[in-house]
Amino acid sequence: MSDFFDDKIAERLGGSSFGKTTAIYKFELIKRAKAEAARENPGVKLIDMGVGEPDCPADELVVKALAEEASLPGNRWYADNGIPEFREAAASYLKKVYGLSGLDPSEHIIHGIGSKPILAMLPFCFINPGDILLTTIPGYPVMATYTRYLGGEVFNLPLTESNGFLPDLDSIPVEILRKARMLYINYPNNPTGAVATPEFFEKVVDFARKNGIVVVNDAAYGALTYDGQKPLSFLSVEGAMDVGLEVHSLSKAFNMTGWRIGFVCGNTRAIKAYGAVKDNTDSGQFRAIQKAAIKALEHTEITEKTVAKYSRRFDLLIAALNKAGFTAVKPRGTFFCYVKAPRGTAGGKVFETAAQFSEFLIRESLISTVPWDDAGKYVRFSVTFEAATPAEEIEIIDEMTRRIIVLGLTF
Repeated sequence: MSDFFDDKIAERLGGSSFGKTTAIYKFELIKRAKAEAARENPGVKLIDMGVGEPDCPADELVVKALAEEASLPGNRWYADNGIPEFREAAASYLKKVYGLSGLDPSEHIIHGIGSKPILAMLPFCFINPGDILLTTIPGYPVMATYTRYLGGEVFNLPLTESNGFLPDLDSIPVEILRKARMLYINYPNNPTGAVATPEFFEKVVDFARKNGIVVVNDAAYGALTYDGQKPLSFLSVEGAMDVGLEVHSLSKAFNMTGWRIGFVCGNTRAIKAYGAVKDNTDSGQFRAIQKAAIKALEHTEITEKTVAKYSRRFDLLIAALNKAGFTAVKPRGTFFCYVKAPRGTAGGKVFETAAQFSEFLIRESLISTVPWDDAGKYVRFSVTFEAATPAEEIEIIDEMTRRIIVLGLTF
């Protein structure tokens, strides 16, 4: 029986084929495998090392600020492109954490309802049909998705271990560069954990100027760095403000994932373009949430405490993975460890893809990870697993190690 909407869905979503594909999104595959493994092993606890968000809620002082602000009648109004106090707090935060000075909050910064909507709106500012977005893989696909929605094209830049998980800008064909309009990068990087260097950012600025390309650095994990690695902003490099933007989120650094608050900073004209699109897309985040976010931005010790916890967990995880046969190195940023997937098991099982290994690990050991096959066979372990105390962290990592070792993995 035909459906009224069979010929109504836009082609960008697949048109008449929308909803009829048999392809299953990898995170749905993981979810299904976890559910099946739990059913088959009712007495065994799943160890979830695939979590992509903080394991703790927002700090008490931030929650208290939200409660107080939510009760004030004056906060009920639309926020539109953001309250001035939030922009000012964001500018102060960027100066304190990243050393960015000379920012005009009213000209260089606008808030967003989380970083994801910001990234979704930016192609509307710069992409015309036929234009190309340069984006890294593996990576966060939002800008690529919206570029395609707008009739643009996407050119993927693989992140390889041999290049320090930085994109090889010199490898881009001339015919692609002629049509390229934007470059999306993400440092510190999800899922690889790589951090950028000032030299790399300088090269990006030169590349952007030479080719007339707008740069967007997704700095969602910007403040999560370890072992002496200082947070580095793309905008701190000379000339970066002329060619680009940087997107920040409070989700990761301040454990505010569900609060949906972030901001974009950069070139004045580009910020105005984003503001024009945003003004026609949403009416701003709830003022009380913005004011609670100000409280968070003023208390960077919240992030420092989180970084210390993740660093401690990384030390445990890296040692455990290496003991189990992986080749793991502590990342300098994010809360992810990205390692090559094993080839198979001593018993003769072969993993053709990282996805196959990840599913095997869930079913056989009730350990959940996230596979990536975009640029080699890799799996992502996260240190945001749930553990109430340092002692419990050790217990979980020890149990994970035991479960992996008995698999007899080969590399």
